[in-house]
Amino acid sequence: MADLNLRPFSDDRRANWIRLRTLIVLRWFAIAGQLAAITVAQKMYGLQLELGLCYLAIGASAIANLVATFIFPENKRLTESQNMLTVLFDLLQLSFLLFLTGGLHNPFALLMLGPVTISAAVLTLRSTVFLGGTAIILVSLLAQFNFPLRTEQGFILSMPDVFLFGNWIALIIAIVFISAYSIRITSEIHSMSDALSATQMALSREQKLTDLGGVVAAAAHELGTPLATIKLASGELYDELSDRSDLQEDAALIREQADRCRDILRDMGRAGKDDLHLHQAPLRAVLEEAAEPHMDRGKEIIFQIIGPEIAQPTILRKPEIIHGVRNLIQNAVDFAKSQIWVEASWAQDTISLRIMDDGNGFPPHLLGRIGDPFMKRRRSASEKGARPGYEGMGLGLFIAKTLLERSGAELSFANGREESSSQGGGIGAVVEVKWLRRQIDALEGDRPVTKGENQRFAV
Repeated sequence: MADLNLRPFSDDRRANWIRLRTLIVLRWFAIAGQLAAITVAQKMYGLQLELGLCYLAIGASAIANLVATFIFPENKRLTESQNMLTVLFDLLQLSFLLFLTGGLHNPFALLMLGPVTISAAVLTLRSTVFLGGTAIILVSLLAQFNFPLRTEQGFILSMPDVFLFGNWIALIIAIVFISAYSIRITSEIHSMSDALSATQMALSREQKLTDLGGVVAAAAHELGTPLATIKLASGELYDELSDRSDLQEDAALIREQADRCRDILRDMGRAGKDDLHLHQAPLRAVLEEAAEPHMDRGKEIIFQIIGPEIAQPTILRKPEIIHGVRNLIQNAVDFAKSQIWVEASWAQDTISLRIMDDGNGFPPHLLGRIGDPFMKRRRSASEKGARPGYEGMGLGLFIAKTLLERSGAELSFANGREESSSQGGGIGAVVEVKWLRRQIDALEGDRPVTKGENQRFAV
């Protein structure tokens, strides 16, 4: 996007969204669960556990919670490294507790997935890979080294080797799969959130520009009264200073400038309040306004109105329409070789728009995903030379699609190189936008339209 300076939130910044208090509360629940599990295992099932070491492991977690509670404020937000160390501590504490209570023979070994899942959801890929690798190493060690679970009669509770091996493999696969799954889903959510934020900023900007006319009208109205007072006072001064020609000239100048300000404000007020162009305009005028920032970028933009120009519809100048069409035109200009066609047509019930360019078209394998935010792909050397500042994230098309759909439009993306066209040259990308006429037509009723010859005008 050329007119939006927005960067998606980095993973480091997102890690700073996690409050320490949230992790402390979760850790208290874990501590309570661990105490309950040890108590039940000893009292109800008579398992002989290393209680001193078990309580030491749980006490270490409780002490860490108390220290964090008293040292840091409740609204403390952790950095990326602090989050990683906190999750690493929980992973090591749980591993030590499992080491004391049977290792992978303990069914609670499944809880090793908890810290890994948390890291995949909130931390960077590097931290997640580190914690996931640590979890795999710990699980492998617990499969071989642990204090066995003994009953009161001295029997050792253990799985058969084949089940132990299966449990080990299952945990490793679960660590890898859940980490990858969480990273992918979280990335999609973050991408959509960032793109929607960018869309809202774009719409807000256009809305401010549209509302500027109303501000101008209000300013003209409010300044009218003081200017009238200035003019009246200057007129009285002019009459009373008949014997002081030098001062009388100053009073005449004040009155003259007050009249000039009155005329300017009258014109501004008329433009801001009475001119319907601020609220509606012919279809061609709206398309020209949308394309205006990209007129001087070295590519020829050709507008084509299908139908008699005198009968073209007057549509609402909605900010989402202007900015959405502008982004589509920008994308066409970015990838066109030399020409872009903006083709508008209408029928009794619909208004349609097609934006085409003579570039290479959309990548065929991405056609089904166009309109998704942040579609990253590796660019070739020629593409980097042609568009050195382009990040290839698909944000502009996402914003265009979102804004235009908000106005009631339906969008479709295709490659038109195989089409037979009146454009003469090959057509690359084709974007078609279609509205029901009642959604954007500024008039109360549809006018009957007779199709005429194509009318072209180049800019």
